[in-house]
Amino acid sequence: MLAFFLCDLCAFARDFLAMTETADVVIIGSGIVGSSVAYHLAHAGCTNVLVIEREAHQGKGSTGKSMGGVRAQFSTPVNIQMSKYSIDFFAKFDDVVGHPADYRAHGYLFCATNENHLAYLKANRERQNALGVTNVEWVTPEDIVKMVPQLRVDDILGGTFCPTDGFVDPHSVMMGFMLNAREHGVRLWLDTKVTGINVDAGSADVSSASARRSLAEENDSALAGKAEPFRLSGRQSRIAGVQTTRGLISTRVVVNAAGAWAAEVAKMAGAELPVEPLRRQLVPTEPFDRLPQRFPMVIDMSTGFHFRREGKGILLAWNDPEETPGFKTEFDPTFIEKILTRAASRVPVLAEAEVNPRRAWAGLYEMTPDHHAIIGPAPNVEGLYFVNGFSGHGVMHSPASGRVAADLILHGRSELIEAQQLNVERFTDGRLLEETAIL
Repeated sequence: MLAFFLCDLCAFARDFLAMTETADVVIIGSGIVGSSVAYHLAHAGCTNVLVIEREAHQGKGSTGKSMGGVRAQFSTPVNIQMSKYSIDFFAKFDDVVGHPADYRAHGYLFCATNENHLAYLKANRERQNALGVTNVEWVTPEDIVKMVPQLRVDDILGGTFCPTDGFVDPHSVMMGFMLNAREHGVRLWLDTKVTGINVDAGSADVSSASARRSLAEENDSALAGKAEPFRLSGRQSRIAGVQTTRGLISTRVVVNAAGAWAAEVAKMAGAELPVEPLRRQLVPTEPFDRLPQRFPMVIDMSTGFHFRREGKGILLAWNDPEETPGFKTEFDPTFIEKILTRAASRVPVLAEAEVNPRRAWAGLYEMTPDHHAIIGPAPNVEGLYFVNGFSGHGVMHSPASGRVAADLILHGRSELIEAQQLNVERFTDGRLLEETAIL
């Protein structure tokens, strides 16, 4: 009798484990961008959302390795617009989301050392001003010395300073987005790997632009009740589900928020994505009191070296041009000499700073050919959405990217930006944007 009972129990357990989960939207990746998408979907009324994270804890990827900078000082309109929305969001994050972001408006200071730098900053400032970022100040070498007296300015001609640029705590922002989303019904599966994405043949029942607009309009009206994901038909294939180590999830919408691993996730659905991982290394000093307790992020345009205060020490950063794409996440000790040489050249007192190599770290940027994010639907897989390739701007643009992605999923458009300019088709259509203000 006991044997039969155990057999029945085993059969029940097997059948239970084989049951298919369902979700309106599955988000792959629970970093700061994936968490923002979940938050914005939930607040738009789409709460049947499941977020999948392969690690046992959130923030083990690029989010946890970020420098945490936020700035509006970009060179292209879309990045300026994304930053403007995001910085405004960070300023009210604690009240709106109900969790701290640790937004510190200490500013970004770009220091020009030649006439080309000056012309570049002036053109950027005019563009920023035209798009509503009206507080970017033109500063002289004398102004710069007042901000950071220890800075060597004999070759600096001028610069720009935006007082609302600054820093956030990436982990706090990520957790705030996710905690709030979960309070609104979003589910999070940790320690769960995606092993495949199921697609099936797509229908061609909707192919005209007018029909697509009609679907979006119907979806908008439906949001008065319960929001449903916007679905665009007429694709080569469409999302049918997601295979994971916890079982199959039935869904028609998948959001790729896998960061540096985005191209690999896209391939699971038969899509191509021009995103490459690139190692980025950061070096914190030991406690250092020879610089002010508060000063902006300082960017030396002659070398790309930049730094800011982090607690009692200084956080040093520099993008090594010899770095090649790849999933290298170990810190290279030889990087310390390279960055300290540049640091001491611009800030002589930093030659006295002590560095413990064990406290330095490396993370991954997710790079695109034009250094702009890819946000929008996959052209050949209905129901697959990309939110990838931020090229070092994922943290600072996380509020805007989550909002735009949610808009596209639910409405097929976004009022925040002209979203089409960030779709993946731009790389084949010759519509590259080319952001040059990359740190």
